[in-house]
Amino acid sequence: MMRPILLSLLLAATAAAQQPLKSGVDTDALDRSCKPCDDFWRFANGGWVDKNPIPARYSNWGTFTVLQEANRERLRVILEQAAASRANAASPDQKRIGDFFASCMDTAAIDAAGVKPIASVMARINALKSPSEVQALLVELQRDNPIGPFGVFGSPDLKNSKEVIASVGAGGLSLPDRDYYFKDDARTKKIREELLKHIAATFTLLGDNAQQAEAAAKTVFDFESTFANATMTNVQRRDPYARYHKMDLDGLSAMAPAVDWKALFKQFGIAPTTPVNVSEPEFIKTVQTQLTSAPVDTWKTWIRWRVASSASPFLSKPFRDESFRFRTTVLSGATEQQPRWQQCANTVDGMLGDSLGRLFVEKHFPPEAKKRMNALVENLRGTLRDELSNAAWLDPETRKNAVAKLNAFVAKIGYPDRWRNYSAMKIDGSLFFQNVRSAALFARNYQMAKIGKPVDRNDWGMTPPTVNAYYSPLMNEIAFPAGILQAPFFDLEADDAANYGAIGVVIGHEMGHGFDDQGSKFDAEGNLRNWWTPEDRKKFDERAACVIDQFNTLDVGEGLRHNGKLVVGEAFGDIGGLALSYKAYQRSLGGKPGPVLDGFTADQRFFLAFARVWARSHRPEDLRLRLNTDPHPIAKFRTIGTLQNSPEFHKAFNCKLGDPMVRPPEKQCMLW
Repeated sequence: MMRPILLSLLLAATAAAQQPLKSGVDTDALDRSCKPCDDFWRFANGGWVDKNPIPARYSNWGTFTVLQEANRERLRVILEQAAASRANAASPDQKRIGDFFASCMDTAAIDAAGVKPIASVMARINALKSPSEVQALLVELQRDNPIGPFGVFGSPDLKNSKEVIASVGAGGLSLPDRDYYFKDDARTKKIREELLKHIAATFTLLGDNAQQAEAAAKTVFDFESTFANATMTNVQRRDPYARYHKMDLDGLSAMAPAVDWKALFKQFGIAPTTPVNVSEPEFIKTVQTQLTSAPVDTWKTWIRWRVASSASPFLSKPFRDESFRFRTTVLSGATEQQPRWQQCANTVDGMLGDSLGRLFVEKHFPPEAKKRMNALVENLRGTLRDELSNAAWLDPETRKNAVAKLNAFVAKIGYPDRWRNYSAMKIDGSLFFQNVRSAALFARNYQMAKIGKPVDRNDWGMTPPTVNAYYSPLMNEIAFPAGILQAPFFDLEADDAANYGAIGVVIGHEMGHGFDDQGSKFDAEGNLRNWWTPEDRKKFDERAACVIDQFNTLDVGEGLRHNGKLVVGEAFGDIGGLALSYKAYQRSLGGKPGPVLDGFTADQRFFLAFARVWARSHRPEDLRLRLNTDPHPIAKFRTIGTLQNSPEFHKAFNCKLGDPMVRPPEKQCMLW
């Protein structure tokens, strides 16, 4: 006979296993006064939005930021424990993050240091007397503080993606985008006025008098305007062919002989035979012109500004406050700085991502989560394979190439297979600015050491606690950090309809980037190569034009619109990702109906889970900043714009032609 205690444990385990899964619907978030077919975003999220105003420390507030806050709380526990136990740390990772966090939290020491951490480099700048000295300092600063106007880094060769070559890019602007220097609307003019005040205030903190600071600010702005005028637009940069200009070191030296490129390469141990890609040749030619014609004093003023601006978030309170005022309040609308511990958690995550992420994963990402995510990814891959194989509008050869690319996708789930070794990084528990510089130098050396070597596929573009995901066309990989694999994006206790509607659409979205306006130009190996027939490419462009037109005409409010050519890739990802994940969910059911939970059918819950991901409110400043610079559509319109194209959504909520959530069938956009 089974013993009573064993029987009770077995019964308890059986009962737990039979517990119904959650519906995935937050019924309190709904606004039932709004009809789903009028504004589904409002129907799904209106209740939550009304009860959750944007905190003063944020420029926007929604599902992503709520989860980011939750993850930061988890990081806080890890970091505070690490800081408290540094003397008896359980591992080098724990000691390292504990020291870094403790040094960041010591604002008394940071404030007492004032401007001293950058005093030596400021003295060197002030001592510059000739163009050659300016040129030499710009090269030297590339080592750990590449302030611009150009930047050298390692990147896979766009047409030979297995090899890392040197890349030279444009930079050095203080406004979010080149167009901010030239647009004539009142809002942009006001931002330019605030930038001048910000630059002058920073120079005052460096010791200049008011008259000197104002003159210096104008010098900086005028100088940067010259560089901005030579910079590609954000739409132009979406074309990888426009950013590919491969040459040798002699070719680069001929383009801008005023820069000692050989010394720069030598500084990083880059072989002089290493190929170089110059993403924006016209910009580099402008750098050459300015290095040979602009007064030394102009360069000195601009370099002082760029060094101070990049250092300000890590200096004493007056610098931090002024940096926050412009970068966050003026540009994004938030009026209150995040608590210091949050700022420090962000800093440690950004600079010691693998050390901190390893501890985060141990506590908050169980093996069963990774297993279930892998199953979701493979179901979506199989579904997309069917869609590609049956895409009647594609030539057989194009279909074959598309399927080959999909099959070659590498899916990264949660965290790297091999954790980065930071032992060469010197961290002191009482010297914050030096720790920041040490981490920056380590990261720079780590990145530059890749040049001339085969690509290391172990590296990630995001840290494990990050609430985000990405697709890399050069690596042909999709990645989902552990940070986003938490509720409500991914919930082990939720019914499949909710998980396919939330994280499933994210998976489909990232897969879709392999075939969007940019990703479709790279092949299965990650090489920039046209694998489409001319006729198929024309058909693709027609489908992209549908999305561009839709988002050009969506009314965001106050006469504002998206730039369809800027957001087409992300919008394509949403439209395709939703359709793909819905089909994958139906496939997972094996012909059986999904359960009705909380009064909603499985299909309705799928679409509610999708919309819930995009619950977000924006301050006016943040909304405009995103419309000008962000390739992602505004969250509300990622819901509305995507679902307007979905017949499955229309059927689930009985939406009819003429309803705001339904585009006429001939105008509905889709790829596959």
